[in-house]
Order: sequence, then C-alpha cells, then structure tokens
Amino acid sequence: MRKIEHLGIAVKDLKKSNQLFEKLLGEKLYKEELVEGEGVKTSFFMVGDTKIELLEATREDSPIAKYLDKKSEGIHHIAFDVENIEKEVERLKKEGFEILNEIPKKGADNKLVVFLHPRSTNGVLIELCQEINQKL
Repeated sequence: MRKIEHLGIAVKDLKKSNQLFEKLLGEKLYKEELVEGEGVKTSFFMVGDTKIELLEATREDSPIAKYLDKKSEGIHHIAFDVENIEKEVERLKKEGFEILNEIPKKGADNKLVVFLHPRSTNGVLIELCQEINQKL
C-alpha cells in the first residue's frame, strides 16, 4: 500500500455536504460522479495529496443507504492506493483478511476497487484502489 488515497464519508444530502466541505476546506470540489453499479453519487475534494470523497445514496438498496440507516452520516471507509490490486488481494487473503469482492470492480474516479470486510479490520471498511489505466 502506497498511501491513503481518500477518505469516504457517507452523507444524506450531497449538495448541502458539498457546500459544507467547500466552506471547511476553502476549496471547491473538483469532480462529481455517478457510480450506477453501487447506487451512489460522489463528489471529490483535494486536501494536499489526499482526497475526500462524499457519498450519497441514489437508491434505497445501495450500500451507502444501508450504512446511513444503520449508522448515520460519517466516515464510511479509508481507501489505500495500491500498485497491483490483484497481488495485494492475494497477499491480504494469505494474511487472513476477509475480502468482500475478490474480483476488482470499477469504482469512482477511474479506479479498480476491492473492499475488505470491517470485521477483519477492527471495524473499519478498507478499500483498495488502483488506477484503471495502470498495468496490473
């Protein structure tokens, strides 16, 4: 793992949260994106070399909607940038971590993503990210 790529924050109202974070960070968001497969709309802010990703559910059965129903707004996950997502998944499996999706899927911000189950990471949802145009 090379660095923290972003912190994901679940929000109920993306428009209001974007305004809040623009005031907080003194910066405008640089990107909004719809990830249909996950039922989520996202926005991104840069803070130094790290991103903040705000996530709003677009349908009731999405993972973010379920998270908000269970826990309310707040930090949803920590994402780490990896050089080779498939090798990192294999390494983590050997170390005993529970992988939620062993086959990388397309996520926001031009990334392939894999998630680790929070029960194997002290209650924190971990996301592994690799740029799609980067060689596997």
